[in-house]
Amino acid sequence: MIRAYAATNPKGKLERFDYDPGPLKPGQVEVKVDYCGICHSDLSMLNNDWGFTQYPFVPGHEIAGTVLEVGEGVTHLKKGDAVGIGWYSGSCLHCRHCMSGDHNFCAESEGVIVGRHGGFADKVRAQAAWTLKLPRGVDPAKAGPLFCGGSTVFNPIVQFGVKPTDRVGVIGIGGLGHLALQFLKHWGCEVTAFSSNPKKTDEIKKLGATNVVSSTDVNAIAKLKGALDFILVTANVPLPWDAILSCLAPNGRLNIVGAVLEPIPVAAFSLIGGQKTISGSPVGSPSTTATMLDFCARHNIAPVVEEFPMSKVNEAMEHLHAGKARYRVVLKAGF
Repeated sequence: MIRAYAATNPKGKLERFDYDPGPLKPGQVEVKVDYCGICHSDLSMLNNDWGFTQYPFVPGHEIAGTVLEVGEGVTHLKKGDAVGIGWYSGSCLHCRHCMSGDHNFCAESEGVIVGRHGGFADKVRAQAAWTLKLPRGVDPAKAGPLFCGGSTVFNPIVQFGVKPTDRVGVIGIGGLGHLALQFLKHWGCEVTAFSSNPKKTDEIKKLGATNVVSSTDVNAIAKLKGALDFILVTANVPLPWDAILSCLAPNGRLNIVGAVLEPIPVAAFSLIGGQKTISGSPVGSPSTTATMLDFCARHNIAPVVEEFPMSKVNEAMEHLHAGKARYRVVLKAGF
């Protein structure tokens, strides 16, 4: 039996919910949840903002824990291993994408909280291929957010070949953006942070930004015309897109990882003249996520977290909803 917290309707309160997951499947592991981060995607899924949430709904996809049981065929994990699980809980393992290491592109991929129950629980299950060991030096109490938020912002740095000599912009300095600043600083880049909160300026610079610009001040943004090689959008709100695109140097790329729900208006000539690119990217593959974890251990990178006991999960979700999180909320398991 798995003990969890679930909502039975959109925007509903999370209440105790127990369920029987049945026998452990071959290739799976069962993990004792020690900590579980809260991502804005948990809030979006709880509210059914994306239209495919199934209820009762157990959120939680930034999981750090300990292996309790391994299924048939699992050889690289054993009981007692400290591990983490992120957005995905499985993929087919045999399609072209999985076979080439791009498991995150698998058409049959399974999300931890999509059509199944997540990590706001005492235990969770996932495919062993998507369950990664924590390297020495990565604190389990802070590891959970790395498996979604961290992997999401690290992935485009690798996939699009961001160089240490590049000048990079990060828009939105929250749960995702504050990790992007740390990654890019240690990557060697000059980093400009775009934030709507001037009170964060000193802290943003400590996290790795060289410059801080208001993300709502079109005139301030205009002063960066042609200055940036790569811009990473972690915010999920409409932005002054024309002004932001003008910040890109020739051959520059604007990459979106924040789930902006409104269409992004772009004039063709704003891309053509400087051979600019707009793209998006998902959470990283298991291989990319493992590389990120090693990078974090090497450079002592960790999310800035606020810890709540899992019994106060509703207060924690409201804290996030109110925009008060600095910068990632983590639940400590306990039932």
